[in-house]
Amino acid sequence: MRPRGLPPLLVVLLSCWASVSAQTEATPAVTTEGLNSTEAALATFGPSPSTRPPGTPRAPGSSSGPRPTPVTDVAALCVCDLSPAQCDVNCCCDPDCSSVDFSVFSACSVPVVTGDSQFCSQKAVIYSLNFTANPPQRVFKLVDQINPSIFCIHITNYKPALSFINPEVPDENNFDTLMKTSDGFTLNAESDISFTTKLDIPTTAKYKYGVPLQTSDSFLRFPSSLTSSLCTDNNPAAFLVNQAVRCTRKINLEQCEEIEALSMAFYSSPEILRAPDSRTKVPITVQSVIIQSLNKTLTRREDTDVLQPALVNAGHFHLCMNVVLEVKYSLTYTDRGEVTKADLSFLLGTVSSVVVPLQQKFEIYFLQENTKPVPLSGNPGYVVGLPLAAGFQPHKGSGIIQTTNRYRQFTILHSTAEQDCLALEGVRTPVLFGYTMQSGCKLRLTGALPCRLVAQKVKNLLWGQGFPDYVAPFGNSQAQDVLDWVPIHFITQSFNRKDSCQLPGALVIEVKWTKYGSLLNPQAKIVNVTANLISSSFPENAHMKGCINSLIYT
Repeated sequence: MRPRGLPPLLVVLLSCWASVSAQTEATPAVTTEGLNSTEAALATFGPSPSTRPPGTPRAPGSSSGPRPTPVTDVAALCVCDLSPAQCDVNCCCDPDCSSVDFSVFSACSVPVVTGDSQFCSQKAVIYSLNFTANPPQRVFKLVDQINPSIFCIHITNYKPALSFINPEVPDENNFDTLMKTSDGFTLNAESDISFTTKLDIPTTAKYKYGVPLQTSDSFLRFPSSLTSSLCTDNNPAAFLVNQAVRCTRKINLEQCEEIEALSMAFYSSPEILRAPDSRTKVPITVQSVIIQSLNKTLTRREDTDVLQPALVNAGHFHLCMNVVLEVKYSLTYTDRGEVTKADLSFLLGTVSSVVVPLQQKFEIYFLQENTKPVPLSGNPGYVVGLPLAAGFQPHKGSGIIQTTNRYRQFTILHSTAEQDCLALEGVRTPVLFGYTMQSGCKLRLTGALPCRLVAQKVKNLLWGQGFPDYVAPFGNSQAQDVLDWVPIHFITQSFNRKDSCQLPGALVIEVKWTKYGSLLNPQAKIVNVTANLISSSFPENAHMKGCINSLIYT
């Protein structure tokens, strides 16, 4: 018979979410501008019903105390107005633009202009276009924007910090005063060394994030689309900036052999400098060349020789072979900010007059030297169906230790058709985020088996080997950020009876998570994990059959 008091083993994943929001109570001024008239209207945006959970602090609103005075008038600020006395394309804040110019705009290149983002409350200007009007009109909104961050400037008592201080220029009146506050002047005894001698001194320059990659003649060109869908070849490739873009080229098929951007040599011939202004050059190595036929069949060439575009006459049609369709850079770098290896892969194809203009794809990725990519369970928030990242801390002050297989970091008992508990040791299944899971097995007890031995066997079966101590709050949490990781709280419950055997009968793992960040794109974050081991009492000499289950629900 089935023993009483043996509860099912539960692994619980609870979903509790809290939105991080800021209630904006503002009266923005909405102004619609046409060609010959300017009409101003007021639109009042009242407070919407609050969906804030109880106990959640409100965003800073109007209260006593001086607010920081904005130094910049955002209504008069236009960062895209680059041409004086001329209308800049898609620059909705340009005062030189008229309704005739608005009719050719596609969108506002700078739709929102704000002041200092560190303030809790700040003015913001929102630009948009009304294409339904004839002629098209520009819509201008001035609103009070609330910063949802809890770390923001609400009250200021040091007004000079709101702007840059103009440096004091030395003159005949303040020269002596500035001399007393400075360290004086020093003469460099090496100032007479020639420039060629200084070049021999080893440089400590290194690439930083976003810095263009230098080549022997200029910089590594990475074609991309800027103001339109057409390819621009003068766009530099930036260090550690992974990109994947598509753009279009308008080509004359009869001149395809003379267009550099269609040739492999245009992308493989540059040599990248190992570091900025370095003498060491890193050649670009062609790793693979794949040929695509007109019917989209792909064939990989055995060699990686550089091929040139070739124009072929096929009856009444012209074909251009060996045209570059896709380019993929793979750059290896060190933690010192140096490029050590550059690989290149091509997809070549045959172009006919039917497919002109030509679409090309360009990709560039950076890989750190002597490292292996680690699969993530989200970036940053967890993705439903991916395993929970977990690990343990061997000693205080150390980082989190994780197995390389993320599917083995946090596991529960795996059910089989036989459901024999003694045969299931080591058979585990990963805990997947957002998934309800249930597993279990059957255990038949006899009086011949020592109680302590059976209890330890069942306990090991439930916990598994290497049960973690910490769970990552996000899917991309780093192991060195120990303070960000969520510790697992262990609880043990037992029901004692006289002359009875205490056996673990249930394991309840409760994972609480919340929606974190912007309401437009909330991220799943784990905030609490509890593991509860429940034991039940059984008579010492009883013959019984038990059931161990596990369950995850949201």
